[in-house]
Amino acid sequence: MKKITLLFVATLALVISSCKKPAGEGGRATIKGKIWVENYNALNSMSDVYFLKSEYAGADEDVYIIYGDDVSYGNKTKSGPDGVFEFKYLRKGDYKIYVKSKDTTRASYFYGSGIKTVDVSVTISDKKATIETDPLVIYK
Repeated sequence: MKKITLLFVATLALVISSCKKPAGEGGRATIKGKIWVENYNALNSMSDVYFLKSEYAGADEDVYIIYGDDVSYGNKTKSGPDGVFEFKYLRKGDYKIYVKSKDTTRASYFYGSGIKTVDVSVTISDKKATIETDPLVIYK
């Protein structure tokens, strides 16, 4: 009886350890990047002409991560004083990082928000990888 129980436990452990884990937390990989803000002013309130007023590192911005094919974000963090953000302890898989930005094209104004998202897709293929994204440029 002990041999059957031991065989069952060993088989169960093998099955559990061989299951492929989806994208998400629980690994040793890292995604990091930087938020850059471009601050524009409109020529007037009805104008489609904008001019760059200032640009700077995006401190204290909300940064979101979507794991794999999820429809909503799985976690969020704030960028530091230098605009840098980091998501640690990720497994292999596909991720989408996004931040919210003012929509200077006015396309989203038809829906009332005036906000759009700026995103980047990242694939982690090495379980110990550190992937740095291009800067995410947002508008204020």
